Amino acid sequence: FVARPKVSIKTIQSMYRRKEAISMMTAQDYPSGLVVDKAGIDICLVGDSLAMVSLGYDSTNPLTVDDMLHHCRAVARGCKSPFIIADLPYGSYEASPDDAVRVSLRFMKEGNCDAVKLEGGIEMAETIHRITRIGIPVIGHIGLTPQRQSALGGFRVQGKTAKQATALLEDALAVQEAGAFAVVIEAVPEEIAGYITQKLKVPTIGIGAGVQCSGQVLVQNDALGLFDKFVPK
Repeated sequence: FVARPKVSIKTIQSMYRRKEAISMMTAQDYPSGLVVDKAGIDICLVGDSLAMVSLGYDSTNPLTVDDMLHHCRAVARGCKSPFIIADLPYGSYEASPDDAVRVSLRFMKEGNCDAVKLEGGIEMAETIHRITRIGIPVIGHIGLTPQRQSALGGFRVQGKTAKQATALLEDALAVQEAGAFAVVIEAVPEEIAGYITQKLKVPTIGIGAGVQCSGQVLVQNDALGLFDKFVPK
């Protein structure tokens, strides 16, 4: 096996300009990090989905910062070439941009990550701006935002009405303007995700959002059939 060059922001931007599909997969420990690396995946997401698929919680919300840092370090030991992104856990960044900056610095310094991901649209724009301004790359996440699934009425498709679709586009544009280098779009109708992708100047990574996004992300445990509660759409 020949080691690949390390994937960087510039790699991702070049792929986007060339309209090459961008691949992202989750990992939560050393062996799953190795899988992402050896499979040639571009981006490895240490997703807070590990709360459900690895730790057995009913949602992602119980996960703590220290939990996530523990998993990030393990993934980074096995995943050498892909660009590593960590989810900021629920409750660690929403209260203020200062909180978000502090916790993001921990993920870069202690978690050996290359970037952080946070959920939300317009309401998170200032937070994204503050994080990126100190040199930490951020990927946004709109549509079905699992940390807010209680307010959304569960894990449901978003953007099904014209009003919701317009709000999603506004969220995506705000996140881009704030400095995010890419945006995850989750559980959104394909035509809406495709329209948003056309309107943005940064890559979109879809999950349950059709094939018109710039790339796709899968939860590794779902892809391998290792999660008992996974229900494919």
